[in-house]
Amino acid sequence: MKRNVLQLINSFDQGGTERQTVQLTRLLKESGRFGVRLACLNDRGALRAEAGELGLGEVREYRLTSFKDPSFPRQARRLARYLREERISVVHAHDFYTNVFGMTAAALARTPARVASKRDIRGFRTPAEDFVERCSFRLAHRVVVNSEAVGRFLVDSGVRPAKIVTLYNGLDMRRVEPPEGFSPAEALGGLGLPEGRRFVTIVANTHNPVKDHPTFLRAARRVKGRVPRAAFVVAGEGPLLEELRAYADELGIGEDTFFVGRCRRVAELLAVSEVCVLSSTAEGFSNSILEYMAAARPVVATDVGGAREAIAEGETGFIVPPGDDEALGARVAELLEEPERARRMGERGRSVVAERFSCEAQLANVEGLYESLLARRGGATV
Repeated sequence: MKRNVLQLINSFDQGGTERQTVQLTRLLKESGRFGVRLACLNDRGALRAEAGELGLGEVREYRLTSFKDPSFPRQARRLARYLREERISVVHAHDFYTNVFGMTAAALARTPARVASKRDIRGFRTPAEDFVERCSFRLAHRVVVNSEAVGRFLVDSGVRPAKIVTLYNGLDMRRVEPPEGFSPAEALGGLGLPEGRRFVTIVANTHNPVKDHPTFLRAARRVKGRVPRAAFVVAGEGPLLEELRAYADELGIGEDTFFVGRCRRVAELLAVSEVCVLSSTAEGFSNSILEYMAAARPVVATDVGGAREAIAEGETGFIVPPGDDEALGARVAELLEEPERARRMGERGRSVVAERFSCEAQLANVEGLYESLLARRGGATV
């Protein structure tokens, strides 16, 4: 009989963690080895419709405004009761909030296999939040990290190495395949971009300063000095957007920089881009890097998180120090000046993603983790 697995997510907002969770839930459902449930803390977001199409039935919500909310104990008991009633064998939490909430409720319910997740390193949480999360890891049987770099960070933070397992993000290659009948001219028009330019693109939200868009913009100014036809695309939404527009104007590249906001046409955007960039000062493992590579685009990324675990230096892209706009600009300009080399690097990158970061590999690794935990703990069947 199938054992039941609960995937627990904070919300369905458009983000790397949220997309990975919905994708994994779909893969598990299609596989059929487990009975799959999905629950959240906030039943909202751009990915909610996609989650609703998975055919999982009710997506239960355990709404919390904060961990200081008086309803936290009540909601935790409510989830624990659900876990027992549905005979859930595995609880898999995917982010900070669900780690704390989900591991607490799963421990109360004595769920056989409790899996937490860590996808970032530093710069995203306060010291107090980091402490609370480490406490939740004590209740977990395993903590999934999406790069070796995140694993090392957790070990340095005091998490036992035996509890940590690295499972890389998976990418559905179809996400970056342009639609049938793709026309670059039509794509440019739909994205609000001019023809006749050579686009350098960054796909990263503007919610958090760790994405370091200012370094990207300073590098863009340097690139413009070497490649006059270069233009720059910032895809992502968030409260820092207007500040970045003003900074681009201040740098004298306002007319060459296009802020497209949340991009629903990522495949088309990457298809009309020549070079793609990640300028972050902190990451766990960037989904954007995988998307760039899967779209056969050379990548220039800062040396943070698991960037080196995806990018082969000089073969699929380049790694530069965080905050170094001179190095970033030089590498981008180099790729624009050598388009045939850039094309070869992009093609190699696509092959790497297909081999190492496929959905199939992600599913096999996750199911293997669940099975190994349940085998050791005698997970109940239903």
